Amino acid sequence: MITTALFPSRYVQGRGALTTHLPQELAFLGRKALILQDPFVHQRYRDAVETALHGVIEYQIEVFNSECSDEEIARISDKAMAIGADVIVGMGGGKTLDTAKATGASLRLPIAIVPTLASTDAPCSSLVVIYTAEGQFKRYLMIPRNPNLVLVDSGIIASAPVRFLVSGMGDALATWFEAEDCRIKGAGNMTSRPGPMTAFELAHFCYETLMRYGRLAKLACEQHQVTPALEHVIEANTLLSGLGFESGGLAAAHAIHNGLTVLPQTHAYWHGEKVAFGTLAMLMLTDRSPELIDEVYTFCEDVGLPVTLADIGLSDVSDADLMAVAQAACQAGETMHNEPYEVPPETVMASLRAADALGRARKAQRR
Repeated sequence: MITTALFPSRYVQGRGALTTHLPQELAFLGRKALILQDPFVHQRYRDAVETALHGVIEYQIEVFNSECSDEEIARISDKAMAIGADVIVGMGGGKTLDTAKATGASLRLPIAIVPTLASTDAPCSSLVVIYTAEGQFKRYLMIPRNPNLVLVDSGIIASAPVRFLVSGMGDALATWFEAEDCRIKGAGNMTSRPGPMTAFELAHFCYETLMRYGRLAKLACEQHQVTPALEHVIEANTLLSGLGFESGGLAAAHAIHNGLTVLPQTHAYWHGEKVAFGTLAMLMLTDRSPELIDEVYTFCEDVGLPVTLADIGLSDVSDADLMAVAQAACQAGETMHNEPYEVPPETVMASLRAADALGRARKAQRR
């Protein structure tokens, strides 16, 4: 059997990394950088970047236009070619980073990723989500290589609202359960081939790290302080979950997340929040032990992740709407089919109702 893993070439994390390590790391990759920054990052961190890079590497900063579209990728690619850039840098949130990844891949240039949030596991991956210029989903793009550099400044992460970190924990929470079911089935990861044992061990380590340090990390982030616990969870959200999902594989939790997006009521909630509830439903439909289910619910309650349908905007959801979610989660090509056995929509709907019922019962006990 051929197995395949995907990794970024270099991962750097710590407080102050933006100013102390980004210059030398970029100098390893090229002599002139095109730096794509989202508008908030441009406003808040432009001066720090310019001061750090002055005299070390040539660069030009461009401001992201808000959508990772073919048009924006073409615009940034033209800018990069016009200045003779030999490295592409993305700074900001997911769409900015994806645009930088797609641009670097199209020009066959090294890619450096500088996430300013720990809200998803996308920075280390080779997956890019392409939208239309109006913001509608268009297609997925797998670039040939993972980023050459992922650099995370923990001080920047700590300064962001805590909901971003918690959402990242919700996304990371699914990693082990999905990778484990892919391992049991022998299902393909993002390369369509099975992952190696390294990926599955990293996915499990991701879960262990969340359970051990997640609560402490949230408290630190609420105070905008960098502590060892926060460093551990930033690494779990960004690196461990990124490696675990891409090299281990996705399954029911993300399929349920995708199904939930068919209901407009859920659109105000973030990716990791919906993935967290998808994970609770996955635990029900895959018959995990009551002890494990209790551990996961307790964690979600403690850090503030959703445990009921009401927590993701579906307090009065009908059976018809939930069946639409379930059918979307089970459609052809969805990662639901990476589960070790067939999962029909009726089972998904039952798991959603069961997960919600347990969450509501636990909330009633806490009052």
